[in-house]
Amino acid sequence: MADVHGMCEDRFGEVRDLLAASLDKDDVGASVAVHVDGEPVVDIWGGYADAARTVPWERDTITNVWSTTKTMTALCALILADRGELDLDAPVAAYWPEFAAAGKEHVRIRHVLSHTAGLPTWDEPMAVEDLYDWHGATSRLAAQAPRWEPGTEAGYHAITQGFLVGEVVRRVTGRSLGAFFAEEVAGPLGADFHIGLTAEHDHRVAPNIPPPSPSDSSGNPPVEPADANTAAWRRAEIPAANGHGNARSVGLVQSVLACGGTLRGVRLLSEAGCERAVEEQYQGFDPVLGARMRYGMGYGLVGGARTCSWGGRGGSMVLIDLDARMTVAYVMNQMLEQGRLGDDRGLGFVLAAYEGLAA
Repeated sequence: MADVHGMCEDRFGEVRDLLAASLDKDDVGASVAVHVDGEPVVDIWGGYADAARTVPWERDTITNVWSTTKTMTALCALILADRGELDLDAPVAAYWPEFAAAGKEHVRIRHVLSHTAGLPTWDEPMAVEDLYDWHGATSRLAAQAPRWEPGTEAGYHAITQGFLVGEVVRRVTGRSLGAFFAEEVAGPLGADFHIGLTAEHDHRVAPNIPPPSPSDSSGNPPVEPADANTAAWRRAEIPAANGHGNARSVGLVQSVLACGGTLRGVRLLSEAGCERAVEEQYQGFDPVLGARMRYGMGYGLVGGARTCSWGGRGGSMVLIDLDARMTVAYVMNQMLEQGRLGDDRGLGFVLAAYEGLAA
C-alpha cells in the first residue's frame, strides 16, 4: 500500500487506510484532516505533487481547491454579519449602489449566499482572463438583470458568487476579499490558506491534474483545469474558485464554525453567528447542478440540521458538523469527474471519520 505520512489517532485508523487505498487507486497526491473540538485527530498526506510522480506531496504542499474556496468566502461574510457590519437580509445595493441596476434592487445578501440571486453566470461572453479584472467582472454583474425573481429559485453561482460576495466585502471593509481573509481569518488562526497566492508560495503548489475523461467546459467563461495551473490564476482573487490550501488548513479554518466561533483562543464569531451558516435558505431542484439541493448561508446543508458542507470541482471537500464539533477535509491534485456533484472520495473519508468518532 502507498505510504501515508502524518499523525492519525488510532480510532481513526480507517481514515488512514482509506487514504492509502485511494493513493493506490485514484489519487496521485492528497491530504486528509479531521478536527474534533478544533484539535487535529487526523492530519495525513501522501503520494505525489506532480502527474509524473517524481515530486513527493509534502506536509506543506498546497493546491487549488476550486469551489471549496466558497466556504472561506462565506465565512468572511458571516464574520462581518456577526460584527454588525453586514446585514444578511439587506439588499446588496445597500452596500453596492450600482448593483440596483436592471431590476436587482431587491436582491439580498442571503440570496447571493444561497445561489438564489439570479446571477448564476455572466450574460456577456467572458474569457478566463476577464476573471483577473476585478472591476470589470463585478461591473458586468452589477449591470445585468437577474434571470429569475431573486429568492424564488436556485441556480449554482459557480464563479459569480465569489465576485458578488467579494465586492460586498470590499465595499464594507475597504479591503479585497483575499486581504480580509488573510488578515482577519488565516492570519489569526495560522492557517495556510490563500485567496490570491503570492509568488513566494509557487514552489509548494501541486498542479491540478485534469480528469482522465474530462467533460467539455461549457461555462461562461469556460474554465479548464489547466487554467488553475497558471501564475495569472494564482495571483488573481477568484473567491469562489481559486483558493489554495491543503486539508489541514481547510479543516482548521472551518473548525471555527464547528467550535462555536472560537478556535485556539481566537474568537471570530459568536455561537449565534455560527448558526447563521445552517439557516436553510432554499430547498429544491438546482438546474445548474441537476440535483435537489439545500442551501444555507454560503454552505450546502447535509444530513442533520446542523451539518453543512461544500466541495470543489474535481473532488476536494470539507464537512462541518456543529453538533459533533468536527470537520473533515480532503484536498487532492488528481481531479475526477463523476457528475456535477463530484465523486465519492471525499464522502468515504467523511464516513470513516464518523466511524472513528463513534469508536
